[in-house]
Amino acid sequence: MLKITPYLELDTEANQLVDHMSGKKVILTFSESAVLHRLLLSSKPVCSKEELLSAGWPDRVVAVTSLTQCISTLRKKLDPYREVQLKTIARRGYQLHISTQSHVKMLAVNDAESMKAAFFDVSLLVKISGIVVALLLLVMAWYFSDYHKIKQNLASWTVQDNFELQVGSLKGSGKLLYKDDAPHLHPFMWEKHLQPDTNFLTCYEDFYAFAATDGANYSMALCPGEDEAQCAGKGLINLTSVDSDPADLNLKEFVELSTAMEQRIRYNRVMLPESTDTSGAFLEHNYQADVYFPVKDELLIRADINMSLIYDSDDTGEFYSSTCITDQDCLTTPIKYKLRGKFKQYSGMIDDLNVDIFQVKVEQKDLIKPDKLNDSAVRFYRDLRKRDIKDEELYFIRVHQDHKTAVWTIPLFGQVTAWYHYERFDI
Repeated sequence: MLKITPYLELDTEANQLVDHMSGKKVILTFSESAVLHRLLLSSKPVCSKEELLSAGWPDRVVAVTSLTQCISTLRKKLDPYREVQLKTIARRGYQLHISTQSHVKMLAVNDAESMKAAFFDVSLLVKISGIVVALLLLVMAWYFSDYHKIKQNLASWTVQDNFELQVGSLKGSGKLLYKDDAPHLHPFMWEKHLQPDTNFLTCYEDFYAFAATDGANYSMALCPGEDEAQCAGKGLINLTSVDSDPADLNLKEFVELSTAMEQRIRYNRVMLPESTDTSGAFLEHNYQADVYFPVKDELLIRADINMSLIYDSDDTGEFYSSTCITDQDCLTTPIKYKLRGKFKQYSGMIDDLNVDIFQVKVEQKDLIKPDKLNDSAVRFYRDLRKRDIKDEELYFIRVHQDHKTAVWTIPLFGQVTAWYHYERFDI
């Protein structure tokens, strides 16, 4: 056996080429085998026609055309092996050129010596190409990973401290969260939906707020007190505008109306399945908020939002959410939207603000169509229908948490930010 490449050999006894990659054998004539053998063993770069005639037809006198025909046939049999080139050198003879650049096939050789040769014979270009391909695969894997999605989501938000708002007759400050491409970030964009100089509740001396916008909706989440750490969970007000026209909301009338709406029988609660448990007991982290959507000359819409997180490890678990939509006169019977899935919790930063972001892989969705649907609630029902069709992966951002309250930005009618009541239940 005479090795041509790490996976291709010439068997001079059987007059055949042996391809160890595919197991294929290529039959040669005596003359073809002898000519190839001479080309392989020649110490000279070019073999003359006389040398090859003597090797291929010993003790015989044949015409040069016999050699020409032999070379032509041999080239066809070597054609599948692009690294082996049989070249004609004008007026001198023939040269066998074996390239070291086409050795992808070498890795399949079982011969340890051939494997070693295959690795070290690969050209620098092939090695660099392999490294580049490997790096590209790693970059693609990272780009499509959940961690990169989280980073992208957080990177799209910006936070501004000491954002001043005037709510009725009171002035307060807070944090502003906005998407980087959100326009018109003047406080007027939030305040324009409220009647100015409204005599707000006398028990409110100050308030702290989280304001947020995704460029379409403008949310205000208010709690009495000078900062978020003093929020006791009482008197929370969550307002989100879904229309560019000023809503002309009278805050005093709103507080009385919202109190009455919240005193009605609550339609909304999270029903945890009996199978949710690991050993008979678990801890439920429950968040509840009432969010109001004022629109000029329309009934006030209320969303009762209830979320529950049940951890099965430090950062994973079951996620349950239930949203119930009603209007101030109960003309719209409840629109209910429920979803459940698996969550993965990540810690991150929006500028200097520490946040927790929850990636929820949705496993089940239920949208209950109401018996009656008032015109004021149509846009909300349509939005929930879209979500019911397309939502498979959702992101919930918790921007504040204490022992009684939390502030979340959630994907509902765009991005809605609200202040939630927080409780823990041992079940």
